[in-house]
Amino acid sequence: MGSGLLLRGAAALCARGLCAAAAGRLCPLLPRPLSTGGSWCLRAALGPPGRGEPPRSVGRGRGAAHSEEEEEDLEELLALGPPPGAQRLLVVHPAVKWGVKKPQLTTAELQVAEAVALINTLHNWTVLDKIILSTKTPDKKFIFGKGNFQILTEKIKGLPHITAVFLNIERLSPLTKKELEDAWGVTVFDRYTVVLHIFRCNARTKEAKLQIALAEIPLLRTNLKNEISHLDQQRGGSRYIMGSGETFMEMQYRLLKEKEFKIRNALEKLRRKRSVLRTQRERRKTTLIKALTGDEGLQPQDQLFATLDITAHAGYLPSHLEVIYVDTIGFLSELPHDLIESFSATLEDVAYSDLIVHVRDISHPETVLQKASVLSVLKNLNLPSHLLDSVVEVHNKVDLIERYQSPETNAIAVSALLGYGLEELKEEIERIVLKTTGKRILTIKVNLAGPQLSWLYKEATVQEVDVMPENGTANVKVIISNSALGKCKKLFPQ
Repeated sequence: MGSGLLLRGAAALCARGLCAAAAGRLCPLLPRPLSTGGSWCLRAALGPPGRGEPPRSVGRGRGAAHSEEEEEDLEELLALGPPPGAQRLLVVHPAVKWGVKKPQLTTAELQVAEAVALINTLHNWTVLDKIILSTKTPDKKFIFGKGNFQILTEKIKGLPHITAVFLNIERLSPLTKKELEDAWGVTVFDRYTVVLHIFRCNARTKEAKLQIALAEIPLLRTNLKNEISHLDQQRGGSRYIMGSGETFMEMQYRLLKEKEFKIRNALEKLRRKRSVLRTQRERRKTTLIKALTGDEGLQPQDQLFATLDITAHAGYLPSHLEVIYVDTIGFLSELPHDLIESFSATLEDVAYSDLIVHVRDISHPETVLQKASVLSVLKNLNLPSHLLDSVVEVHNKVDLIERYQSPETNAIAVSALLGYGLEELKEEIERIVLKTTGKRILTIKVNLAGPQLSWLYKEATVQEVDVMPENGTANVKVIISNSALGKCKKLFPQ
């Protein structure tokens, strides 16, 4: 996994994370499905102290009863099924040795290592063994050719303690999953279900859980189709339900569609609320954020998707410009498209930032692939061109590489752990944020007897006031926009 940042102008910086959420109940028939670089966004919130207080609480008025009903519906959507039990797994990686589907920026061994890391993220899930088998036809029903499929089947039969197989491909078709489970006698997981389950385990806020619920919809729809097919074979699942004119399948699809609509509606309400909070802020990689902000309360975790929710942390640049580092989500190579779609609401903060800082673990053997994965996701977010063109590349963990020399001339080398390179990073962040936001740092001489100082406190960000009592003036260091500076010159000509 690579990682990254996003800056706003006091500025906000988004670091790695991937947002997610948990699914609600559909019907007792359906089994519950199981359910990594990043980037920071930085936004400069330039304003005098005292602005940006949280909104006042709203009293319970006429809509209180309606609000309670909505809250109950939301709790139902967020309801989780029973936690899955412990799993002992065999990790199987199908290695495409040639052709257009052969990976170019990684190796089978590194892909297996990432798959093992995913499993190790989950409590009570253990990898008992792993195997790499070549394949020409990863999209076929049995994934492998007859020879390798037989080798794999015999290996599984020779491991009596395993409870599941993790097949390291993005998504298994329902037919393939059923055929493999029938052949091997154990549950078979793909990357989609494993990553989704990791998200479910790490989701904390309502928004994260709702996004997981939305990401589970395609899986629930697939499970529904399979279960209905099974009912049709066993006891006529297509019959009408108690004279309602609706078949069992139609009823279940309707319930699933209603569930999806409610989830999207709830996410939209949360999105609008976040937009309001973002506006209020404008008026006034966890380890790296901790190093930049000095926030001792942050506890970095060396774990995939340790955080799935946006968090914001205040910090200061060399000119004392206040910035907000916004910690978002991490990226995973070959992340299923449906998951990215579900988490787009969380990633929308990137579009409102003033600067993206892409932070990479430069010591990772797949750092080039991770960069490509992160930039691909960012491009798919339809970000403004100026954001993509001004990305600051940061190479983190250089302390793990002896005599490190950057292959990229514009990259900034840092060690968040040791504090190396942080001042250079802050200076570069400040330079671009000021340029992007159309602001400058300068010193203005003011007459203390007039209203100019008060005006500057209102229209600019006052950094420092050096009073000269002998002549009743002061040198005032400010961060000010070009438009405000023009007004200042007209109102207070020297």
